[in-house]
Amino acid sequence: MGVAVRCHNLVKTYDGSVEAVRGLDLEILSGECFGLLGPNGAGKTTTIEILEGLLAQTSGEVEILGKTWNAHSRELREVLGISLQETRLSEKLTVRETLELFASFYRQPRSTDEVMEEMALTEKAASWVGKLSGGQRQRLAVAAALVANPKILFLDEPTTGLDPQSRRQLWDTIRGFQSRGGTILLTTHYMDEAERLCDRISIIDHGQAIASGTPAQLIEELGGHQMVEFDATPNDAGAKEVWRSLPGVDAVHEEAGCVILSVRETHETIPPLLAALHKRGARLLRLTTRQASLEDVFVHLTGRHLREE
Repeated sequence: MGVAVRCHNLVKTYDGSVEAVRGLDLEILSGECFGLLGPNGAGKTTTIEILEGLLAQTSGEVEILGKTWNAHSRELREVLGISLQETRLSEKLTVRETLELFASFYRQPRSTDEVMEEMALTEKAASWVGKLSGGQRQRLAVAAALVANPKILFLDEPTTGLDPQSRRQLWDTIRGFQSRGGTILLTTHYMDEAERLCDRISIIDHGQAIASGTPAQLIEELGGHQMVEFDATPNDAGAKEVWRSLPGVDAVHEEAGCVILSVRETHETIPPLLAALHKRGARLLRLTTRQASLEDVFVHLTGRHLREE
C-alpha cells in the first residue's frame, strides 16, 4: 500500500512560543483506518486541521496523496471528506438541501439519496436542520463529508452524542468506506471504538507521538496481557512497591483507590498477592481480572484517561 497522508517534523507554534505540535511524524497508508488519540490539549485537533488544509504549519512537511497544500489545494479539496469536531449547518435548510449544497462544491459527488440512505436520514430528507436531534445533526455532518465522494475521510470525534444504535451504524459506514478503498483518519474519545475500527494508532501527548502501532502491538508493548484489579484496606503508600515485586507483574498504577496490576499470567500473580495482603494484615474488598485493553495502554503512557479534561 502507498502512503496516503504523511507529515514529517510537523511543528505548529502559536504566539511565537506555545508549541501545540512539536516535530510530529505520521504516515497513514492508503486504505487503512488510522486512529489519532491523545488527551485534551495534546495537539490532535491542531494536527488534523493542518492535514486538512485549514491551518498552516509553522514548519515541517505535509503531503496528501503525494501533493502539498501550497501547490495543489484545489485538487486536494476534491478528494477529501471532512467531518469537524463541531459542524455548524444552516438551520433553515432541509437535510436534502444541505447535502445538495455540499454536493455542488465537487465535480463528482455521490448521490444525495444514496448518502441519506447510508446515514439513515432518508425519513428526515424534508426536515429542517434546526429541527433535528443532536445525533441526527451529527450523522448529517458525516453525510456532508461522504457526499463529496472522497478518497480520504477525516473524522474528528464523529460518534460523540450518538446513541448506541447510531454509533454502530456509523461504524458500519466507516467499514464500508474502507472496503471500497477509502482511507480514514479518526479521532475518538471512545477507546473501544479505536480498538475495533483502527488498523493502526498513534497516541500523541504534548504535541509529539509517544506510541504507534496496531492496537494488538500497543497492548503487547504494555508488557502484560492480563489486568488484576483489587481494593484492599488499609492501602498505604508503601504497598505499591510490594505489588510491583510480585511474580509476573509488569506495571502498577492506582485509580480511584483501586490498584491495577498489569500481569503476564494471573495464576502466577494472584496467590502471592493474596499472601502479601494477608501478611500486611490488609482486608481484600474486591478482586477482578480482565484482558488488557487499549485504555490501559493509554493510561500507562499518559497517566490519564482519554476522556479526562
